[in-house]
Amino acid sequence: MNEAQLDRMSNDPGFIAALDQSGGSTPKALKDYGVDEDAYSNEDEMFGKVHEMRTRIMTSPAFTSEKILGAILFENTMDREVEGEYTADYLANKGIVPFLKIDKGLAEKENGVQLMKDIPGLDDLLARANDRNIFGTKERSNILELNEEGIKAVVAQQFDLAKKVVAAGLVPIIEPEVNINAEDKAAIEEILRDEIKANLDQLGENDKVMLKLTIPTVADTYRELAAHPNVVRVVALSGGYSRDKANELLKENYDMIASFSRALAAELRYAQTDDEFNALLQDAIDTIYDASVNKV
Repeated sequence: MNEAQLDRMSNDPGFIAALDQSGGSTPKALKDYGVDEDAYSNEDEMFGKVHEMRTRIMTSPAFTSEKILGAILFENTMDREVEGEYTADYLANKGIVPFLKIDKGLAEKENGVQLMKDIPGLDDLLARANDRNIFGTKERSNILELNEEGIKAVVAQQFDLAKKVVAAGLVPIIEPEVNINAEDKAAIEEILRDEIKANLDQLGENDKVMLKLTIPTVADTYRELAAHPNVVRVVALSGGYSRDKANELLKENYDMIASFSRALAAELRYAQTDDEFNALLQDAIDTIYDASVNKV
């Protein structure tokens, strides 16, 4: 674990840029950016196009460590280069802490939740992440309904995986997303908070994790988790909210910063001039930073 990066993630103002769309979400991300499916003819070309998009973001003069603490990458992005350097090295040299999405998507819904699919070759993937100078990982589950058994299963699976990540010398971002349209969302979040707290209490003294959570219905539901000695940072996913709405809600939650994906890149388009692209990205970064550090 890089101690300087750990200190930055623990204490510095800013937010995390989530640049980790993968698999089935990639064509939609490209289409939203203005690159239709007829622009590529196979998966390799598709990922080439999305890497071009991410490279444009990461090399923009707006994308600096002044307001961006870290960036979450897809495995394919980790293995590619930006301006002659592996992506994580490029980011780290800009002062931006690199993370890697390691989950392989979601299983079918059961007990009101979607657990993570198995991750074949996990040990090798974590070893490669270390070789590529990745600081931490991210792994997502999905909670759709108020079902205590399902919520407990999500948290248990997340922490089982987190312990393997910690053992590999990396810092896991545990992401048990609560669907923003779930009925009884506030009640789900209370159960989730208590289950996370119980599992945090069982970690070793030096085991460090991060939490990526849906912005709660009741402000500051997760504030006590941010104060837990094993928690580096609590970050928020935008979850389908518009950037304005996500920022509005985030401002109500102390000790919680953004880790936005769609809400960060929603207005960026392939056909924009560099000046237009950079100005829109700068505006997105400025407003997300403001919601992360300035609370109401």
